[in-house]
Amino acid sequence: MSWLVTGGAGYIGAHVVRAMRAAGIGVAVLDDLSTGRADRLPPDVALVRASVLDQGAVRAALAAHRVSGVVHTAGRKSVPESVADPLGYYRDNVGGVVALLEAMCATGVPRLVFSSSAAVYGTPGDGAVTEQSPTRPENPYGRTKLVGEWIVEDAARAGRISYVNLRYFNVAGAADPALADGGATNLVPRALGAVLAGARPEVFGTDHATRDGSGERDYVDVRDLAEAHVAAARLVAGHECAHTLNVGTGRGVTVFEVLAAVERVTGADATPIVLPRRAGDPPAVVARAELARSVLGWAARRDVEDMVRSAWQATAGLASPGPARQPVAVRR
Repeated sequence: MSWLVTGGAGYIGAHVVRAMRAAGIGVAVLDDLSTGRADRLPPDVALVRASVLDQGAVRAALAAHRVSGVVHTAGRKSVPESVADPLGYYRDNVGGVVALLEAMCATGVPRLVFSSSAAVYGTPGDGAVTEQSPTRPENPYGRTKLVGEWIVEDAARAGRISYVNLRYFNVAGAADPALADGGATNLVPRALGAVLAGARPEVFGTDHATRDGSGERDYVDVRDLAEAHVAAARLVAGHECAHTLNVGTGRGVTVFEVLAAVERVTGADATPIVLPRRAGDPPAVVARAELARSVLGWAARRDVEDMVRSAWQATAGLASPGPARQPVAVRR
């Protein structure tokens, strides 16, 4: 059985590729490399350089690599960027789901693991959310993920696919320095990058209704997240599935607590610059993750200090990226 990982040269996608290969699952990657890096991938993993919006390329990749299932991690994920460019987010995130599902149906590929987000919840009443909590996304990014879930669910009701939607909470850490998060929007890489540059990290808002006034999130290690994808792929490969699952630790950590972990790991001063709240940022979002444990047999094993330590090793450049590689050409 072979799986196609869309966005597999990205930060999360590359960790999924590594975890799936470690589990003995065959993998090919489709990525347009707009934010992904080819050197994140092992040289023997086929890379098709194409956008998921290019349905012809997706169909060709599914057929050429005899794909039986897809892990869809491709997409844009910045909340502030989505507020500034909502139409671009709907085009890429929602249009990408539609194009992928059409290609899967046309080529007879019935299994999907879809990367969703805790952003679908918006601002929960008490900060903790189950999969049955109301979905009230407060920014275009979160709305595109929720619409993506609806599209997947409707395709399944029509008898076309079997799926697991994974609602990621805040992802951090790195399995290897070569797989580091190069994103400019996530707290941990931003804070570590500032410390490495001798600057002060930025905090957006300290007037939230949380224990220290800074935003509170559920931080899940990217290695744990990748293992959740392996469990989801195995489940959907052997059963008819229609599951939507939180992927988090069940523990809330504030921004100030993350910065304290940064100080402990790096030994540097991480006293922040305080800026106003960003549009679309809820005060607190924390997972209830019991359903993932029940359905997948999966639970997060690492804490925020593990994440910060592995991310710091990556940010500090303890390994260099591998040699450049060329994408695989796929005929259409």
